[in-house]
Amino acid sequence: MGFLKEFKEFAMKGNVMDMAVGVIIGGAFSKITTSMVNDVLMPPLGVLMGGTDFSKLGVVIKKGVEATETTPAVAEVVWRYGAFIQQVVDFIILAFCVFMMVKVMNRLSNLKKKKEEEAPAPAPAPAPEPEPTKEEVLLSEIRDLLKEQKK
Repeated sequence: MGFLKEFKEFAMKGNVMDMAVGVIIGGAFSKITTSMVNDVLMPPLGVLMGGTDFSKLGVVIKKGVEATETTPAVAEVVWRYGAFIQQVVDFIILAFCVFMMVKVMNRLSNLKKKKEEEAPAPAPAPAPEPEPTKEEVLLSEIRDLLKEQKK
């Protein structure tokens, strides 16, 4: 089998396409979750914490230096634990949403299985009559010939 043909078969399998759709939807869902954390949850939490913006929380490890004629600028080195807190909250919300989706899907699957188990089994189709054996065919022909001779 040629490499391109094999790749085409792989890429067109249902599981690969389902996974691609899942990744795309997951990326969009991640943006929604990030917006929910950054724009909906963190501002009230910041107000409760005394007007703190979590994304700006951090500890300066090394102060920055502005550029002069003889030295170049040195950027400030900051340990941004506030951004980490936001990412943790983002992850918890995302994980909870995925958990709830899986829980709903499992419940629907269980309901479907339960309905299938409760439904009466369909009546089996009647078995087709077996074809006559060679002997039966010959005997039928002989019978028909004898009936014709009597007439």
